[in-house]
Amino acid sequence: MSIKVNKLEPLLADRIKLEREARGWSLADLAARSGVSKAMISKVERSEASPTAALLGHLSGAFGLTLSTLLARAEGATSRLARAKAQAVWTDPATGFRRTAVSPDGPGAIELVRCELPPGASIAYPASAFAFTHQQIWMLKGTLHFIEGAEIHELRDGDCLQLGSPANCRFENRQRKTCEYLVAVARR
Repeated sequence: MSIKVNKLEPLLADRIKLEREARGWSLADLAARSGVSKAMISKVERSEASPTAALLGHLSGAFGLTLSTLLARAEGATSRLARAKAQAVWTDPATGFRRTAVSPDGPGAIELVRCELPPGASIAYPASAFAFTHQQIWMLKGTLHFIEGAEIHELRDGDCLQLGSPANCRFENRQRKTCEYLVAVARR
């Protein structure tokens, strides 16, 4: 079952609070581990603020989860088959970035995520979001500038990049059209 973005946000708020409390962390503990302010975490947990992709990247990294896992846990569905019409879609309210969880929800070792980054959009993730995963980016359409630490990769249609050691990263679309890419994530 696919859950619409406006219905997913309160579920995501509850999931973030549940993940924090399950670890016995206070808001201050999660803030220290994620680099996100206590005030913002509190607003997200109370559904008073819509979390951005960057913010979710910081929180999921602090929890030791992939962003896909955090979203899948919020949605609460598990199945071995992910029909196209039922795949969970989430849109970042700050950038318009759209991510589709292509893989079935659940404990699989591999996750496939289809991403659409609007023109001029940029999303940064901390190294902690990559610390426990192996990732590859496969360009489907357009051009993506992927900044991995101090290294800049320009990816075009059909290119595939294997990420290196965990580093602060930024996805940038410097083009006039939306770029589309697939991220394959495997847990280390």
